[in-house]
Amino acid sequence: MGAADSEQRTRVRRKRMTGKERRQQLLEIGRELFAERGFDATSVEEIAARAGVSKPVVYEHFGGKEGIYAVVVDREMRTLLDMMGEALTADHARSKIEKAALALLRYVEEDSVGFRVLTRDSHVASGTGSFASLINDIASQVEHIMADEFAERGYDPGLAPMYAQALVGMWALTGQWWLEVRKPKREVVAAHLVNLAWNGLSALEAKPRLDTRKRRSG
Repeated sequence: MGAADSEQRTRVRRKRMTGKERRQQLLEIGRELFAERGFDATSVEEIAARAGVSKPVVYEHFGGKEGIYAVVVDREMRTLLDMMGEALTADHARSKIEKAALALLRYVEEDSVGFRVLTRDSHVASGTGSFASLINDIASQVEHIMADEFAERGYDPGLAPMYAQALVGMWALTGQWWLEVRKPKREVVAAHLVNLAWNGLSALEAKPRLDTRKRRSG
């Protein structure tokens, strides 16, 4: 009996994680729970239970769920920003738009959990939260590109920030919609986004005005 207890304790010691391994485990579990339920509905107790540890272990590594959430969100934002930044280095304006649309949709498709974490508690239209912050970061990259294109085409480059927000917002909202429906395929969605964006941008009026004339029916 004593030998069996000794063998069991040995197995337990072998399974014991290093601090780095435990930290990564808690991050992965937190990431899954935040994607499933959002930040507010996720508790330290549940994170600890899934990890098979006590609550003090979670506090020891991250100080609470806030610490885990901050690291998870930061990692996801960096991943998506890197993908978008790489796409926006293409040679031609249309190529930039195509690659950026594909990059966002690829992230949604291949890293659905991460995208849910970013969007679960922060809708792009709300203007607050991590996703809104991310959209602003991406839009700032697009803004500089659009300003140069506007200047070359004789449009007011001072309007580039507004157009950048509109363009990136369109991508982001479409990504949120596509996350749930997954139809049509990624490339088809990207093609339609580019069709709307590129054909709209290529036919911009220098001084657009609203048509306030009343239209008669019949």
